Amino acid sequence: MKNQSDKPNKAYKFRMYPTEEQKKYFAKTFGCVRFVYNRMLADKLAKKKSVTPAKYKKEYEWLAEVDSLALCNAQMNLNKAFANRKQNPKHFGKPRFKSRKNRQSYSTNNQKGSVRIVDGKIKLPIVGFVKIKQHRDIVENSVIKTVTISKTPTNEYYVSILVEYKSQVQKVVPKNFVGLDYSMHELYVSSDGDIPKYPKFYRKSEKKLSRVQRRFSRKVKGGNNRERFRKRLSKIHEKTANRRKDFLHKLSYNLIAKYDCICVEDLNMQGMSRALKFGKSVHDNGFGLFQRMLEYKCDWFGKTFVKIDKFEPSSQKCHCCGYKNPATKDLSVREWRCPKCGAYHDRDVNAAINIREAGKKLI
Repeated sequence: MKNQSDKPNKAYKFRMYPTEEQKKYFAKTFGCVRFVYNRMLADKLAKKKSVTPAKYKKEYEWLAEVDSLALCNAQMNLNKAFANRKQNPKHFGKPRFKSRKNRQSYSTNNQKGSVRIVDGKIKLPIVGFVKIKQHRDIVENSVIKTVTISKTPTNEYYVSILVEYKSQVQKVVPKNFVGLDYSMHELYVSSDGDIPKYPKFYRKSEKKLSRVQRRFSRKVKGGNNRERFRKRLSKIHEKTANRRKDFLHKLSYNLIAKYDCICVEDLNMQGMSRALKFGKSVHDNGFGLFQRMLEYKCDWFGKTFVKIDKFEPSSQKCHCCGYKNPATKDLSVREWRCPKCGAYHDRDVNAAINIREAGKKLI
């Protein structure tokens, strides 16, 4: 990811351990940011004259108690939502009002050292120093641009730090290529025949999840028992997501260490989950997230990431002679023989090889 100054950005996410007083301030800021966003959205939908968050402070004095940059960022997020809607109305829906049940977070900017890390603590505007678990070092000669403070449904606090740095990575000339064909059950099949054997984290936790969900639904709304089971439910979801991310991070690093160029298909994962009615399986393996990891990590290490057109007949074409099947093969057909050259193909490996070759041509 690069900004207007052509310097790359990198993000870090650390666990925070705020005091009770700091938690109260975070809760107040989350609420103020949500209020400003919703108020500005309501005014915009009513076609009222647009105002800045500073104008609202005259009517709502308690808005002055929180970081003003957090309120400005809420306005910028709303303007960006409308701009995206205008640019691509088919992909982006109308901006929606934020609820307390939504993800609680706010962003602020670093101005003249107002945000900095010192001895395992991060300095934030107004709130002061907050203890963090810094599990890795930030890249040298970098400048902190923005930070986002967030709270999970299980009452854990995190800070995401976006830094700008001068890249010294040399672009690697691609020599080793690999194609990855999406596989619903195994995540992918590579052109070398490698299969990662995805552990299906959601499927493994589904039985426990449904049991806790049933008990949660029987509890009285507003009661302590319901809140206790809500946290248990959120904890299962968070653990499943964290295990998935950990697996995908390690897998993407291994691929980038082994190959100079990684080629994949430009698939619409959301559309695929709806069209094929395989929603759970498609969302469980997180192939869309895996693609994003590969893309930005290739950029970090000077490697090449290529997306080929989704209409490329990768699984219908023989990689040996180029023969293309006149009719689309059903998904149940996993192996086939080329009628032209007689080569026998595994459907997924053949598709991965075609993806690799199509990626070479694009480069």
